[in-house]
Amino acid sequence: MRILRYTDPGFEKAVAQLNRKAAPDPAVEKTVREILEGVRAGGDRALLEYCERFGGPRLKGGKRLRVTGSPEVDPATAAAIRESHANVHAFAKRSLRKSWSMRNAQGGQVGERFDPFQRVGIYVPGGTAPLVSTAVMTVTLAAAAGVPEIVVATPADSSGKINRALHYALNQAGATEIYPVGGAQAIAALAYGTETIRPVQRIFGPGNAYVVEAKRQVFGTVSVDLLPGPSEVLVLADATANPAWVAADLLAQAEHGKGSQSLLVTPSAKLLEGVRNELSNQLKSLSRQEHLAGVLEKDCTLVLVKSLKAGIELANEYAAEHVSLVAKDEDRVAAQLVTSGAIFVGGYSPVAAGDFMAGPSHTLPTGGAGKAFPGLMADMFQRRTSIVKLSRASLAKSVRTIEQFSAVEGLDAHGRSASIRLH
Repeated sequence: MRILRYTDPGFEKAVAQLNRKAAPDPAVEKTVREILEGVRAGGDRALLEYCERFGGPRLKGGKRLRVTGSPEVDPATAAAIRESHANVHAFAKRSLRKSWSMRNAQGGQVGERFDPFQRVGIYVPGGTAPLVSTAVMTVTLAAAAGVPEIVVATPADSSGKINRALHYALNQAGATEIYPVGGAQAIAALAYGTETIRPVQRIFGPGNAYVVEAKRQVFGTVSVDLLPGPSEVLVLADATANPAWVAADLLAQAEHGKGSQSLLVTPSAKLLEGVRNELSNQLKSLSRQEHLAGVLEKDCTLVLVKSLKAGIELANEYAAEHVSLVAKDEDRVAAQLVTSGAIFVGGYSPVAAGDFMAGPSHTLPTGGAGKAFPGLMADMFQRRTSIVKLSRASLAKSVRTIEQFSAVEGLDAHGRSASIRLH
């Protein structure tokens, strides 16, 4: 792991280099473009060929491609999925936007109407590591928003099947169509459609570099939610934090694999040393020691700052996907964090609670995108329509302004389209 101290020469430059810049890899960009064009032109045939070419099973198209049925899972897994779904669904319902109307100064009726998208696509990473929690954290929001057609693409295993727990979670969350396809080719199928998969209006969900690049390239044909990259956590803590708990959060983040970022930012030298020791000690008892050790060595940084205020500034500049906050006056500090994807306040709020079952979706902005984008929300599954309804009386009060703008902009037909209704 890397250790940066504010007393080190070049500290400011080293901290600035921690920031990530999300830019597409030219080789990935080229490959994805070829895949998208191939599926757009070749439909099912190209979709299935790409799936097999990139390590997937040989699948059959048509009605046989669609995943059906209601799999059984062990009672403990079913209970965990149901409990997570209940929290996420309740949170999503509270966050939906509601239609409204008002009268403007001239008496015209104006407002907004929010309707669910009619058909959305959701990508859920699968294969060797099926992300059951992602099924809950995405599909549930679409169902809560009232989307009637929720189409899920998720990679199949070597036998052409999807994981049973993942299948159960998708059914529980409200998926209406499930297809065992993954990669950029799955995004192409959702965006452009094939003989079997009808196109969607918006695509959601995380994925690898090829999936994210595919979402970027199909934007405009469809809309997309986010372009999430490798996962990241920033722990902002003072001397009140428990070093063992902090280390546990950093190790949990490292489980996300290569490229995932783990940062500790603290004004306490004692806490920093305690966390460093705990990382070494706890690593010995974990099942994936070699994997975790490699991630920690390259992508874990412990930063000693001069003050908690300096730590807040660093956190806001870094704009982490997850911020774990442990400080004496944590609510006051949390209010000053304005670029975080999600904030986990207090020592008893592990990031894993947000990953699996707390309520908000765990699909969050990465790579500094939190400065401009929020995490996945239920209202992203709603479309907004503005409503304008004028009476003759309210139009009469509005026509002078309409005509004046028309004259200024040289668009006399605009003014006439209003005045003709009154004469």
